[in-house]
Amino acid sequence: MSCHESNAPTILRFALITVSDTRKKTTDTSGLHMANLITENGHEITSQSIIPDEPTIIKEVIRAQSESADVLCLSGGTGISRRDQTYEAVSALLDRTMPGFGELFRMLSWQQVGSKAMLSRAIAGIYGSLVVFALPGSPKAVVLAMEKLILPEARHIVSELRKH
Repeated sequence: MSCHESNAPTILRFALITVSDTRKKTTDTSGLHMANLITENGHEITSQSIIPDEPTIIKEVIRAQSESADVLCLSGGTGISRRDQTYEAVSALLDRTMPGFGELFRMLSWQQVGSKAMLSRAIAGIYGSLVVFALPGSPKAVVLAMEKLILPEARHIVSELRKH
């Protein structure tokens, strides 16, 4: 265990948001995958909900989670259709971005979906002391991001944010 890992929190508090105009609790496969992977890795889920792809609502939810969660994962609304507004809402709020997340996510996505990966506007960054990840709504994309990027680094990212 490296010095960074030994100072990292053991259990993180995750808030999960599915951004969709059509998904319901019974059809939210991406949200289910996120929740399962988080709990399998020993972390806590503080809230989980489905909200419409409306920038005002997305921003309100991010602000509301900043006090009760360490990490917020949103799935959905990161494509390029007219209704996909998650990127705009999230990017407008972030204090600092983590461009490497989107770059690495698209690189890994390339291996699964080829050139379609360029359509993803996955983004991550910091809002106050909250780490925010906005992912595509596809279950495969969610699993890829969670397993390869978010869960391996979340503890370290939170630890870095808590440094004085």
